[in-house]
Formats: sequence, structure tokens, C-alpha cells
Amino acid sequence: MNPLKTKLEAFTRLSEADRSAIDRAVGRNVRTFAARRDMAREGERPRAVYVMLEGWACRYKTLPDGRRQIVAFFVPGDLCDLNIFILKEMDHNVGAITAVRAAELGRHEVERMTEEHPRITRALWWNELVTVAVQRDWTLNVGQRSAYERISHLVCEMFLRLRTVGLTQGDSCDFPITQTDIGDATGLTSVHVNRTLKELRGDGLIELKGRRLTILDFAGLRRAAMFNDNYLHLDHEGRHLDANG
Repeated sequence: MNPLKTKLEAFTRLSEADRSAIDRAVGRNVRTFAARRDMAREGERPRAVYVMLEGWACRYKTLPDGRRQIVAFFVPGDLCDLNIFILKEMDHNVGAITAVRAAELGRHEVERMTEEHPRITRALWWNELVTVAVQRDWTLNVGQRSAYERISHLVCEMFLRLRTVGLTQGDSCDFPITQTDIGDATGLTSVHVNRTLKELRGDGLIELKGRRLTILDFAGLRRAAMFNDNYLHLDHEGRHLDANG
């Protein structure tokens, strides 16, 4: 499975030529990263666009005293900063949470693919719009929601993003992030995260066993988070851009 192809087809139906072009680009230069290792560091010159194929990663910033804020999670199908080439140096870090397989796309590969395949370009536009929309909702999450709402919202979002690329099994999915990761993404301490997860379990909304999440009551979890998935654009609004007929 090529998760990038699966994800982009959520926005625009691709032709066989488009799919083949994505397969070639993603298959040329695949790298592996160990868990808890940086894939790109702040201050470095950007080398390539990473396409997540397997595993979880995150975008994060740190303060001089070591405190960390996770500002995005990356799962298979995600691009870690499509427009990174315009930067002279990285202004954030990208780190592997689990072991990661990622394809490296160079500037010329990205330019060639977008110039020769307009439907891929449109799908990438949609993808970038959704990326910005997710960032807005994360800001709202940290700024206005309670701890219970924040974690409920994060769980809802990640489950739906994984489902989009075929990585859920019924109401379950892999969920390898730690309580520290959740805290760094939601602005909560690990102690607060632990207590909140216990509340969610006690309320019969989720089950977490090891690195596996099961959502027991998705409707209830959505209500708890005041979750509106419109920012993920899962209704495939971009499909009207299909040029295949």
C-alpha cells in the first residue's frame, strides 16, 4: 500500500498515470529512522520532503531549557512540510516517535510531479489546506478546551486520520504515543494526562492496552470533545476537480 496515494485520493480522484507517478516518486529513495531519533533538526538546511510510509513522527519545537511542544503528529500518508525547500534552514524539528520508514522527495522530483500531473497538484493543494486547518484546531484545543476535551479531541482526530489511509481495524488502531507525547501535544503534564485517560476509560469511551486504542463509544467521545470533523474535509470536497470523468 502507498499511503500517500490513498490519502491524496481522498481529495481528488487520480488517473492511472498519476498513481504510477506517485509510486515511482515514493519508491525511489526510502529511509528508515529509529524510534525517538530526529529526522530533521532546527537550524539544518532542508534536504528533502519526507513522505511517511510506516510509523509515527511529530513536528516539535523546544525552549532553551528543554521543554517541548509537539505541534503536529505525522502518520502514514502525511508529508512532513511540502514547501520546505523555500526555507534556508529548518525552524522546527521533525522526530520519529516509533521506528519510521519515509520516502525522500527531492525538490526536482516534487516539481516534476506537480508540473506533469495537475491532479496531483490539486490534491496537494487540498492536503495543504487541511494541514493548516488542523493547525487551527490544535491551537483552539490548547487555548480553550479542558484537559478532558483536549485528549478526547486528539483521539478522535488521530483515529479518523488513520482510518482515511486504511490503518484502523473496526474501532481499533495502533496508538503508540506515550503520555508524555500526549502532554506535549496538549499542553498538559504527564500526571494530568494519566488522570484524564483514566477518566475516559472510566466513562466507557476508550480502552488503551499497550500501544493499542479501541474506541468504545465514538459518539460519546465526539460529544466529550465537542468534535466537529469538518476541518479534516473527509467529505472529499475536492472530488469535483476530477478530470477523469
